[in-house]
Amino acid sequence: MSGNPYGPEPGFAVPPMPQGPPPAPPDGLRAAAVAVLNLSGLGLGYALVRRWLPMAACWAATAVLLFVALPADADGVPGTALALYGVLLLLAAVHGAVVGLRTRLTGPAGAPLALLLAVLLLAVPAGGALWYQNAREEAAQQALLDRLERADHLVTAAGRHSFATARSDYRTALDVYRDLAVNHPGSRAAGRIPDRMRTYYTTVGAPYGHKDYCAAVEPLTYLRTVPRTMPERQLGSLARWPDDRLADSLYECGSAGLTDGGADWVARFGDLLTTFPRSAPAARVAPAVDAAVRKVEKDVRGDEPCAAVERLNSLDSRITDLARSAPAAADTADDLTGTAGRAGRSGSAGQYACGVDQFEDGDFDAAQKTMENYADGNKHGGNLERAKKIAIGAEVARTLPAAGKKLPTTASGGSISVTVKNDSPDDVTVLYTGPVTGSFTLKGCGGCKAYSLSSTLLNGFKPCDDSGRHYPQRTLSLPVGTTYFVHKPHGGSTATPASDTAKLRPGYIYTECAYTTRTLGSSY
Repeated sequence: MSGNPYGPEPGFAVPPMPQGPPPAPPDGLRAAAVAVLNLSGLGLGYALVRRWLPMAACWAATAVLLFVALPADADGVPGTALALYGVLLLLAAVHGAVVGLRTRLTGPAGAPLALLLAVLLLAVPAGGALWYQNAREEAAQQALLDRLERADHLVTAAGRHSFATARSDYRTALDVYRDLAVNHPGSRAAGRIPDRMRTYYTTVGAPYGHKDYCAAVEPLTYLRTVPRTMPERQLGSLARWPDDRLADSLYECGSAGLTDGGADWVARFGDLLTTFPRSAPAARVAPAVDAAVRKVEKDVRGDEPCAAVERLNSLDSRITDLARSAPAAADTADDLTGTAGRAGRSGSAGQYACGVDQFEDGDFDAAQKTMENYADGNKHGGNLERAKKIAIGAEVARTLPAAGKKLPTTASGGSISVTVKNDSPDDVTVLYTGPVTGSFTLKGCGGCKAYSLSSTLLNGFKPCDDSGRHYPQRTLSLPVGTTYFVHKPHGGSTATPASDTAKLRPGYIYTECAYTTRTLGSSY
């Protein structure tokens, strides 16, 4: 035998080793199994055909999705992430189908069993998606409940402050309640809104429960606006809850202000008569106002008659305003108009008592004005004549305070003759008071002139002493005692009034003379 025993025979070649197992015959069932297994998101189809790198990519994609999605919240998974993950699953399924079409499966399982397992494994992502949806919905419910709880805390905290301070917090809480009720009607939070609204109403309206009626007006008025924006089904009877309470508060607050002047009772009663004209509190307004006027009328006879008169005059105008502002309550308006008229008449009549009080207190300027006003407004008043006398006495006492020690009477006449002459070119009004009070005016003296001041200071100066001149004069009959005279310029003269105190005694005839220097002077 010849040749190399270890080499090939001449003309013989060894074929190269194959790169891998030969491709399997195409099998659609196998391709479907790999594709469906890849749809589970775990790349199990790639595991059956020994494609480890694509399988790892599937695991990585699923891990990223879980990282983004967990823990579940109300917003859920971003749409972009879901879209990308869906595209990756579809690509993995298509690619797996292509690979599995001509690649034998590893392990003992055949294509039918693998396909069945793949279908069963689809329950894993489907179940996960269902679980996640439930978790997300629960997170959404919890988020809404958290919003509800924060609004509840806001209401509770606002209840510790005045309504003016807490108004914005109440509005914020109401906005939350309204949003939950309107935009999330099926949520657990929305189901709790009716209970929360009852708490809301009682918290806002708490001043009424504390009988702080003036403080209750504003919050109760606010609560009447809530039904404009809140669904009716969430309120039920609460929609009318503030009405009776507000009517009561308006009456009680107005009544307190009418009594002590501490609140704008006209505005409170006006709102009551306008908003709730047929309510029981509205029917009590006219009697309450009438009682207040009667009380002040009694005060005219008390220690502070002037304050009572001022109050009656104020009541007259304010009750008239109230009657005009309440057209819806016609009967009440008529009653109020009658009460206002009585207050005005009582105030006018009460000026007499006020003037007497002012005179006795030594406020002669005010007493004069008050009695003059009384005389002008009460032409048929029972005290008309004495009021005129007191006005004269007050004017005299403004110049001679001693004249105000006794209140003037309506007495007249006396046994002593006093002649008053005018030695002045100006008209002069003569006022006198004492046992008898009165006034009269003397015409200016024709041809008379004002005396120089220096001449009045000379010894022997005697006005009204020209026997050839006919001085305007008037003779009075006055009682014994002290009479106070004031001579004042008549009309628009700016001369200063002159005064004289005459102590009248029996057996004498007195002369009182008025003359003009820079101011008026007198002698007797």
